[in-house]
Amino acid sequence: MVVAVKYVTFITRADNEGEGGILALLALVPERLRARGAQGVGWVAGLVVLGAALLYGDGVITPAISVLSAMEGLAVATAALEPLVVPLTCAILVGLFSVQRWGTARVGKIFGPIMAVWFLALAALGLAFIARNPAVLAALSPAHAARFFAAHGLHGVAILGSVVLVITGGEALYADMGHFGRRPIQLAWYGLALPALALNYFGQGALLLRSPEAAESPFFAMVPKGPLTYALVALSAMATVIASQALISGAYSLTHQAIQLGYLPRTQVLHTSSTAEGQIYIPATNWALAAGCLALVLTFRHSSRLAAAYGLAVTGTMGITSIVYFVVMRQTWGAPLAKAVPLLLLFLAFDLPFLGANLLKFFEGGYVPVVIAAVLFAMMVIWKRGRAILAERFTRAVPSIEAFVRGLDASCGARVPGTAVFLSSRAGKTPYVLAHHLKHNKVLHETVVLLTVVTEHVPRVADGQRLELTSLGKGVHQLIVHSGFMQSTDVPALLRRAAAQRGLPVDFADVTYYLGRETLLATDEGRMGKVAETIFSVMARNAGAVPGYFRLPPERVVELGVQIDL
Repeated sequence: MVVAVKYVTFITRADNEGEGGILALLALVPERLRARGAQGVGWVAGLVVLGAALLYGDGVITPAISVLSAMEGLAVATAALEPLVVPLTCAILVGLFSVQRWGTARVGKIFGPIMAVWFLALAALGLAFIARNPAVLAALSPAHAARFFAAHGLHGVAILGSVVLVITGGEALYADMGHFGRRPIQLAWYGLALPALALNYFGQGALLLRSPEAAESPFFAMVPKGPLTYALVALSAMATVIASQALISGAYSLTHQAIQLGYLPRTQVLHTSSTAEGQIYIPATNWALAAGCLALVLTFRHSSRLAAAYGLAVTGTMGITSIVYFVVMRQTWGAPLAKAVPLLLLFLAFDLPFLGANLLKFFEGGYVPVVIAAVLFAMMVIWKRGRAILAERFTRAVPSIEAFVRGLDASCGARVPGTAVFLSSRAGKTPYVLAHHLKHNKVLHETVVLLTVVTEHVPRVADGQRLELTSLGKGVHQLIVHSGFMQSTDVPALLRRAAAQRGLPVDFADVTYYLGRETLLATDEGRMGKVAETIFSVMARNAGAVPGYFRLPPERVVELGVQIDL
């Protein structure tokens, strides 16, 4: 029900021009529910940011628990190999994160065949044990589940926390929709993944009916101890690495979207493919995930102990996705309450029991994703609100573009040859760095380009719609670049395109890029509070350099220092 009905059938309908994931879902929500004044975050956006923060926790836990559980098959084969489980897990994780900078295009070609073999092996093992004990198929009747919960009450609900791993792929499936498309995901799920998983789960049930002593590790007990166990461990390790890769790549995409939408500061984003724009590598995200994974493995040391931490992260995000999907149905698609409410209640009927069952394990490890999510949620909200307050302050401190151009002859002592490009956060307002430059230097280039990058709530903006050029007179031109939240911005390349397509008069042999270097000072009178302002200042100081993010040539960049009281 959760993956097949909720995600594959319904949630994947909420795509933003083919892109999925919780931030893409946010982009479908009307603006009035996304933002709230200078604070920058409305209630729906706050929910989504919390869900995104939980997904980062998922990205830390998934590789750790997946690889660790695969390596635990060695202990099933022989107890002598049990001391190697944690070291081998750490070695595989270090290798996995170390190769990320090379991209997945080369190794991605073998992912499909390996996963096909994996699912076929799952199906074959399950069928073999179902054939030995077909009575297990009686579990297909929901009456057994109803009797179980009626007999065990809250204890039965608590058991849901132990089986949550069977549904945790739903959010990753939705987040990766942009890489594959809705139709291929449906075909792969219904045609291969769902039948194979169902057969294997029933097969494990058949095994346990005959051999209850196999309960500690029923999957690896499906093959005889010896070479087949080692082969299954190897295949499991490859499958878990591939599954972990999907979460890691999803974390890169999530970070990139969050940066573009203004929820995280800039950081280095590297493209690993010359043809596929979506294939990126973010070093800061990569090594933060690596450190988190290794810390979890060394702390918990057993996948069963990590399961509590894992379930809370995923079920929390699942519940948030259900609520935001309801908002999209009502506010964006105009679905009637008679259709939207029953669907929401159906989703929550599964989400909330799973979430409640995992909340019971809070002190057994469930606190891990909560702590990670709380820290990241605070950082994202503080950054969004802080940037909104700064933008408002800058806007009040400078005149409009039209007023600036009218007074240019009086304020500018001389014009010099060449082109000056001033980056501005808001179109229609004079860039603060331009006013600062003219105030102190009394000189301006003959050609001035005021460049503003506007991130739209779509994954990508078509090339023909990216540039908006306005000539304001006296050699001043306003260039607005429209960018999708999955696109990167190469300013020099965009200037060349504007010159070729829109006639922007740029002297590329003599271009200077002017940027502001902000020094932020936390004050007791600030609007965010001293602690939040201090956090914002630290984040701003450690943000990635603007030249690298916009691919500006360093030798042509001039930075002007500006001190601001928050």
